[in-house]
Amino acid sequence: MSSRTKAELFLLSITLIWGSTFATSKYLLSSISPFFYIGIRFALAALILSLLFHGRVRSMTKNSWRKGAILGSLLFLGFALQTVGLQYTGASKSAFITGMMVVFTPICQLIIERRPPKIGNVIGIVLVTFGLYLLTSPAGSEFNLGDGLNLVCAVVFALYIVYLDVYSKGEDHVQLTLSQFLVCTLLGLGAAPFVESITFIPSTGAIAALLYLTIFATVIAITVQVRFQKDTTPTRSAVIFSIEPVLAAWFAFLLLGEILGPMGLVGGGMIVMGVLVSELSPG
Repeated sequence: MSSRTKAELFLLSITLIWGSTFATSKYLLSSISPFFYIGIRFALAALILSLLFHGRVRSMTKNSWRKGAILGSLLFLGFALQTVGLQYTGASKSAFITGMMVVFTPICQLIIERRPPKIGNVIGIVLVTFGLYLLTSPAGSEFNLGDGLNLVCAVVFALYIVYLDVYSKGEDHVQLTLSQFLVCTLLGLGAAPFVESITFIPSTGAIAALLYLTIFATVIAITVQVRFQKDTTPTRSAVIFSIEPVLAAWFAFLLLGEILGPMGLVGGGMIVMGVLVSELSPG
């Protein structure tokens, strides 16, 4: 198995996890304020990662801190926009609009890395874009504040994917991940007192959701992304991640009762088709 194939299988596996986070976060936000939630989530993630890899944490370099500060700032901004946006829109719709990062990633890659996408990637992006359009344009689901915040979030996450491709090469992935977690912790907890009325209503369900999002969707998923994304291209990564809205819609239906119409199902099928075209294309 080639290193790229192995990397893309790992990225696909964390996409399965991320697909469940929209409905889980939507549920959790009924018990906790957004910025405090982000700060606590990444603080716990940083603690867990430090305990697991304490030896490598002690040898953190200035370079890892510098790159982690940039990546962590983008990661925090993306999560903040998405989390606040979830308060104003549905979990399914949030996931679909965030999935538009598949459109923005090759544009960011072309500008930042001067690396044009392959023809198969372009075809896959066109199919995914049309699929996302069908998913986000049902009657009675007009564009709102939450949708706008998630659209900006998609641009930020596209930038994050490209800069992660640039900065992760030659770096210890644990150190780079931990520095990002700490930056997100500082920004989240630092901003919370100024932008929101901090609330947290503990319950068994809320604590379970927070632990799931921390351990699986943060520690495991982001560590895997930092480790393996450098072995493929940002555009191919973004197309793999575009499966996330389809999974998110399924979890939103199971956990929150959100329902997709016929056009949503067609759009989901086109997303899967776009992923296959991009992944199976030569080069």
